[in-house]
Amino acid sequence: MIPPTLDLERALLAGGARQVVGIDEVGRGALAGPVSVGVVVVDAGTGPVPEGLTDSKALTAPARERLQPLVMDWCLAWAVGHASAQEIDAMGIVAALRTAALRALAALPMPCDAAILDGSHDWLSSGGDLFSPGIDTPAVTMRVKADLTCASVAAASVLAKVVRDQHMVALDAAYPGYGFAGHKGYGSTSHRAAIRALGPSVEHRRTWTLLPARSEDA
Repeated sequence: MIPPTLDLERALLAGGARQVVGIDEVGRGALAGPVSVGVVVVDAGTGPVPEGLTDSKALTAPARERLQPLVMDWCLAWAVGHASAQEIDAMGIVAALRTAALRALAALPMPCDAAILDGSHDWLSSGGDLFSPGIDTPAVTMRVKADLTCASVAAASVLAKVVRDQHMVALDAAYPGYGFAGHKGYGSTSHRAAIRALGPSVEHRRTWTLLPARSEDA
């Protein structure tokens, strides 16, 4: 696997940006828990990319946890923002993503001139957030597979995943029986069985299809 680089970040910095923020989300497809967005800031003085860094989905949990402090020391600044299950139900997933991202950006100690967003749909610049602070969004550059090729985005994905996983472990203690510590809120067979047995908790996304139709579930 080819490791991510700072090539795109450096191009944006050479074009006049002072700080570039890589942005990535986790939890979008889960049935329970928040959607979480990581943001990682780099600048012209950012050093070599931490060894082993890549998209969080390509890493084991121990590898992500090993990388977490390395990424935190490597970048200029970082934050993770969340939008709750109730907020996802209220505004929809796209607006919830933007809300979580704006919360993360608001937590940074400095504004950023440019952002790199994974994928082909710019959900950051679009409106519709209901619960986020009123801050200006940086100019967005889209890059398909940025979580694999752009170091700042890969770093954001790792931090978002580690922080959200820790949150789901805490929810497991608060809402025993659902197995949040294991499946992290995603739609595993055991998770759906727990929903059927216990009913949904306040951490479940009530507007989502939590259980298949009985004909599909036989």
